[in-house]
Amino acid sequence: MTSGLRSEKQEPDPLHVNYQTEVEVKHGVGLHARPSVTFTRLAKSFPCSIEIAVNGSDVWLNGKSIIKIMGARIRKGSILRIRADGILAEEAIRALKELIERNFDEEKKHGRTA
Repeated sequence: MTSGLRSEKQEPDPLHVNYQTEVEVKHGVGLHARPSVTFTRLAKSFPCSIEIAVNGSDVWLNGKSIIKIMGARIRKGSILRIRADGILAEEAIRALKELIERNFDEEKKHGRTA
């Protein structure tokens, strides 16, 4: 099954659903304290495992760990691969990608314009 589609007769297993995406960080200073907290808080709201890899690295970091995310020193222009495995994995990936694309909603919170 290379297409990623499930057979109609096969029951989906919500515990072993795996999704992945890539997104570029466009936030002016990358994932400093506030964006890291926003990212990990959203990641923790999903029951699946969430991991990130930065700029093509094979090292996957726990996307729910503020220490791991801030320690990665993710800068503007970095390419993040985000993967999730388990229940609500697809929704988690979509929400995290949208959060990054919206610059972590910082413009709204602090009255700044892009």
